Amino acid sequence: MNNRVYNVLFLCTGNSARSILAEGILRKEGSGRFNAFSAGSLPKGTVNPVALKVLAALDYPSEGFRSKAWDEFAVPGAPEMDFVFTVCDDAAGEACPVWPGQPMTAHWGIEDPSNVEGTDIENERAFSQAARFMKNRIMAFLSLPLASIDRMAVNHHLQLIGQMDGTTSKNTDAA
Repeated sequence: MNNRVYNVLFLCTGNSARSILAEGILRKEGSGRFNAFSAGSLPKGTVNPVALKVLAALDYPSEGFRSKAWDEFAVPGAPEMDFVFTVCDDAAGEACPVWPGQPMTAHWGIEDPSNVEGTDIENERAFSQAARFMKNRIMAFLSLPLASIDRMAVNHHLQLIGQMDGTTSKNTDAA
């Protein structure tokens, strides 16, 4: 049996909503098998409080998050990533740093719930929907037999996961 713990980095431009949701969901659902991280190309510096509220309401970790630059994970001494997933179309189109260890990448774009203008209930609904779409992707990812299938097969599955319900783009190019 493979006891390896995989490192996963979720990227978004602002690192305040979608990537935070993904990190929180994977922290719990992949506990013991995966380490979850998130970062942004142009971090906002604060985490959206609605993202934290939705994580807490869904019984996911909601503390200890911070909006940070993806550069933190591309320097010597940073955790070596096994997987890097972009969760917004802007980050997918940007030139990412060179990640040590050549992680597998995929684009799992989801609409930005922060862009919803409306009542508090409408905003929370948008974040809940984004969390549901992200959880569906993460659960599909967690079901992959990573220790027993080759890299090309894993990559194929990662691209298909990115096309699940809620996608913002049908682009299947790796990030």
